[in-house]
Amino acid sequence: MMDYDKAASFWGRKDSKKMDEAALKSAADEFIGKHKVCALATGCGDFVRNTPIEYNYIDGIFWLFSEGGLKFKALKDNKNVCLAIYEESAEFGSLHGMQIEGVADVIEHFSEEYIQLLEYKKIPVDAVKKMAEPINLIKITPKEIDFLNTDFKKDGVDSRQHLSL
Repeated sequence: MMDYDKAASFWGRKDSKKMDEAALKSAADEFIGKHKVCALATGCGDFVRNTPIEYNYIDGIFWLFSEGGLKFKALKDNKNVCLAIYEESAEFGSLHGMQIEGVADVIEHFSEEYIQLLEYKKIPVDAVKKMAEPINLIKITPKEIDFLNTDFKKDGVDSRQHLSL
């Protein structure tokens, strides 16, 4: 019989050599900055959704514009989300990716934060105001990052590192 609890606790039980927190944060920021698309996992009750979506990462916060979709069905009742960012690799033993647990907020249309992101993306505010349904903005504040990078082994630390924010 499968011992789900034992399998779930694997990384917590495993001895590991930890990376310096400042170096880990810097490596995580660099990895996030090199990418532009993530998989956004949302869910509530028996409903789950995983959406590929473009992001902007500014001052430690993820910003995602979205026309709409079923992710909002989950976000209505559950603000806890998980982002996955990763590189494809066909090579065994060459893994680079991360899971980011965080809390999502849907930003009010045309609020100060909303307009700042439109300007950052060089999207004309007037054009968005003319839309029948203005684009939605999701703000995700990260709480935990699990970063898997086999290159870390070269520095004498384990390939899987955890960062609490």
